[in-house]
Amino acid sequence: MIPKIIATSISAITIMLASGLPLAAKTAQDQLGREIRVPDDPERVVALAPSITEIIFALGQQGRLKGTTQFSNYPAEATRLPKVGSYVRLDLERIVALNPDLCIAIKDGNPKEIIERLQSLNIPVFAVNPHNLGSMMQTIQKIGGILNASAKAKSLVEDMRSRMQKVDALVARIDRRPRVFIQIGLSPIISAGTHTFINELIVRAGGINVAAGNSAYPRFSKEQVLALAPDVLIITSMSRSGAFEKTKADWNRLSDMPAVRKNRIYTVNSDVFDRPSPRLLDALEILTRLLHPELFKDGP
Repeated sequence: MIPKIIATSISAITIMLASGLPLAAKTAQDQLGREIRVPDDPERVVALAPSITEIIFALGQQGRLKGTTQFSNYPAEATRLPKVGSYVRLDLERIVALNPDLCIAIKDGNPKEIIERLQSLNIPVFAVNPHNLGSMMQTIQKIGGILNASAKAKSLVEDMRSRMQKVDALVARIDRRPRVFIQIGLSPIISAGTHTFINELIVRAGGINVAAGNSAYPRFSKEQVLALAPDVLIITSMSRSGAFEKTKADWNRLSDMPAVRKNRIYTVNSDVFDRPSPRLLDALEILTRLLHPELFKDGP
């Protein structure tokens, strides 16, 4: 008769083999609250969003990356990795062909049906759900944990918190908050409502988001933007497109807008402002300088 302990061990091994997972695996809770079995030491990771790619590089774990999504362009080394479609239109066949032992997905954007299909093929999918600066830092720690980079994740998050505190200390000195409109879509004009990263950046940087409201990404006409009377208008620009400079020129023709009269229309890198990655701290610092240049001796 096989001893009970040995029988239990054999049963566990049988289950693990049937699942397609390596024997060396651990359980981790993702940001959807799911308990996911992941390899102890993942060697073939596919990142299913540009922000996830950036986090993996920031953690120094890029050697594990075997695939990324379209527009994963930072750092430059990421552009040389195989692509598996865009994060909203994932290519299942390309993902499977890379033989990943772990995929890292994002709740806001990745198609649910593709994630479920990957799981049905015994490919572990660990999901993250950053929705503000705090949960973005938790995302970094979660990914650091499953990639055996917890110490680096802790250091990275501590540095981010320190930078946030410095901004908070600066903003505590202001006596007026400018009205801010950030344009993230050109045609139609789209901005960011209350429950968005951009709203959090504006408020933390010492501004008032004139597009605040229940709609995450409200649409506006030019007349509506003019009626909001922003003191500062910021266009999130991708360097690969010249349309943003034309948009800036179009706004500058509306001399009744305070932002035009004060010469306070700016373009910023959309990848820095729109992705829930460590670069959001760069965005916060840039925005603070644009809104309150008086706080900086070297100017905006």
